[in-house]
Amino acid sequence: PPCSRTSFAAWLSPIEDSLKMAEIDSETLACTYAALILHDDGLPIEAENMTKLVKAAGVEVETFWPGMFAKALASADINELLMKIASGGPAPAAGGGGDTPAAGGGGGAAPPPPPTRA
Repeated sequence: PPCSRTSFAAWLSPIEDSLKMAEIDSETLACTYAALILHDDGLPIEAENMTKLVKAAGVEVETFWPGMFAKALASADINELLMKIASGGPAPAAGGGGDTPAAGGGGGAAPPPPPTRA
């Protein structure tokens, strides 16, 4: 049976949404790489520098992305962020851990050492 325009549009809608999401993902990925390159080169992570890198890479991004990334990373310690990612886990919440006497955790005993092979 022939496909009506309405049913085709309904079928196509999720695909269009996925393509839009892929576009957003490529824009954020391009800005992420630009920020990492700038950091690695010791250059300021600023919207203008990010825009230059993204354009040099031949990637088109909405004009607000580089500025948004630059503002978000302005007060961030990039090395610390990278170490958190490399360690495979989130950092403890601000204000200290719950296992210290001051936090009411009592300190607790250290975990036992792992078994050794003979």
